[in-house]
Amino acid sequence: MTADDAALAEVIAAFAAGHGPVAVDAERASGYRYGQRAYLVQLRREGAGSVLIDPVGCPDLAALGEAIGDTEWVLHAATQDLPCLRDIGMVPTRLFDTELAGRLAGFARVGLGAMVENVLGFALEKGHSAVDWSTRPLPEPWLRYAALDVELLVDLRDALEEELERQGKLEWARQEFAAIAAAPPPPPRKDPWRRTSGMHKVRRRRQMAVVRELWTARDQVAQRRDVSPGKVLGDGAIVEAALNLPANSHALAALPGFGHRMGRRQLEQWQAAVDRARALPENELPQPGQPLNGPPPPRSWADKDPAAAARLSAARAAVTALAERLNLPQENLITPDTVRRLCWEPPAEPAHEAVAEVLAGYGARAWQIELVAPLLTEALRSNGG
Repeated sequence: MTADDAALAEVIAAFAAGHGPVAVDAERASGYRYGQRAYLVQLRREGAGSVLIDPVGCPDLAALGEAIGDTEWVLHAATQDLPCLRDIGMVPTRLFDTELAGRLAGFARVGLGAMVENVLGFALEKGHSAVDWSTRPLPEPWLRYAALDVELLVDLRDALEEELERQGKLEWARQEFAAIAAAPPPPPRKDPWRRTSGMHKVRRRRQMAVVRELWTARDQVAQRRDVSPGKVLGDGAIVEAALNLPANSHALAALPGFGHRMGRRQLEQWQAAVDRARALPENELPQPGQPLNGPPPPRSWADKDPAAAARLSAARAAVTALAERLNLPQENLITPDTVRRLCWEPPAEPAHEAVAEVLAGYGARAWQIELVAPLLTEALRSNGG
């Protein structure tokens, strides 16, 4: 495994001299460590062979990224790996996503193992996908498993390109890949504490404040210790504390998730967070629900705007029928959020050009607009758009 600058320099030279696409994969320690950093990067290129790089020993791979920057990178489920690759200096300008290609081609199962088996006829060794990749030294079987993930990626890419060409979908895929490569990093999530599992049980603002305080305290501890937040305190425990508003650490200890194995100092730390929430003035308590950025939930449309509900129903039916005819998932034909936004606030004059312009504004690609704009225009026109 490449783990120092001298070895990395040899890898960069070899991959710069190689030819054809570069297969790229990364392993994270999700569920074990804080954040989503890469703990192993695997690459393969014709003429250079396969290599495993340790980003702990080689934290800056910008020079490698530049050496292969102009070639096509082949990744499986690219949007999962690109953020952690970007953090270590590796940013592709062109890519081919074999998972997305599989979706567009109509495969029912698009995991890497299933795709390699269905398309190439090989069975990939499985069993190490959920291990702690921050472990050092990494066991030999794990490294062999990781190397296999890039061994057949370029062969899979070539077979999928042929299949997409045969189905007349290759240009669609190219537009999708270009959009992924050009997309900026997503902005930080607003109020991430609201995504605590079980949050739907928490109704009162004072209880929401407890979730916020405990989530924030847990996040700080997890970051400091570099462990997954769930290993510090479970979401279920946070929700229990919010619902019960314990008055002291003794009452807190009686709640599920704050059991007998938790030390007194830890209990006092969590109780301090609960106490902070209990002491907040009314005007500093969180508001229920996130401020809506876009239309309300569709279940409420029939009451709020029956015409919009009719438009959405017609649009969904048309998109479903077309997706089935084209043998691809509806969400890849056009995102449900885009359809909802268009139906909630249609253009004043629902002509094809106006609808196409709205779709483009929401990030739809040219191939998507060409296929769905006529259907959505008709759905708007026939339902009072």
